[in-house]
Amino acid sequence: MDTATSAPAPPDRISPTKRRIHLGRWGVHAVLLAYSLLALGPTLLIIMNSLKSRSAIFDDAFSLPTSETFDLVGYDTVLNGSSFDVYFRNSFIVTVASVLLVVFFSAMAAFALAEYDFKGNTMLALYLAIGIMIPIRLGTVSILKLMVSLGLINTLWALILVYTAMGLPLGVFLMTQFMRQVPRELKSAARVDGANEYRVFGLVLPLVRPGMAAVAVFTMLPVWNDLWFPLILAPAEDTRTVTLGASAFLGQFERNWNALLAALTLAMVPIILLYVIFSRQFLRGLTEGAIK
Repeated sequence: MDTATSAPAPPDRISPTKRRIHLGRWGVHAVLLAYSLLALGPTLLIIMNSLKSRSAIFDDAFSLPTSETFDLVGYDTVLNGSSFDVYFRNSFIVTVASVLLVVFFSAMAAFALAEYDFKGNTMLALYLAIGIMIPIRLGTVSILKLMVSLGLINTLWALILVYTAMGLPLGVFLMTQFMRQVPRELKSAARVDGANEYRVFGLVLPLVRPGMAAVAVFTMLPVWNDLWFPLILAPAEDTRTVTLGASAFLGQFERNWNALLAALTLAMVPIILLYVIFSRQFLRGLTEGAIK
């Protein structure tokens, strides 16, 4: 019986179009990687040198700490020679309180704007949107007079109230987009079952968690890193934030590079860790908001 032999199949060839697409993707990734290294380079350099001795910093600033160059003298100077623990506590209280208030009130305002059709709805939304474009620092003098009249100077409440007002316009704008995507049938069914508006609002909140996470991250970063309002509203030693305390170290330890680098590391590492922890929820919130 004759046996038919089949010739081997020719190898698959990548079309020029696919090749250009692959090269384009690699090019985009290369640009993003280069930008990431450029952005993270100074941060990594500060952290590495904060863990080295003074002589090692000047001998080779770009080398990693070794068993011979590893030294925590800068952290010892900062933690034992200052009130850095108080600064951390103040920043933590102000940041957490501001984020919670912004997220809560933004969700409530967004629920009202998205759910109820009342006179002035559009104008109110536009008014809040204008708050995104106008920097709150333009009203520093008026804010300072208000806090003085309320007796809130050198208190954490002054910072919490200002940061809450600062974060609300963007928070309401983002949350409104998510609230409008919640099915009306779900809310109508809850009302038919006898749920009041507060109960309906509570049922809607779990459905907009990505938006709440995005608002939280957008609020958290500028609050932790802000230097302007802590310097004006709460410059006292017992109400200083981490950023204000770190800036004070720049003058106090002008020639002590170990202490300077340790103070900068302690000021920026916590917020970086928080961003890494919540980055997935943050990106999910932005992605879902864009797709919807």
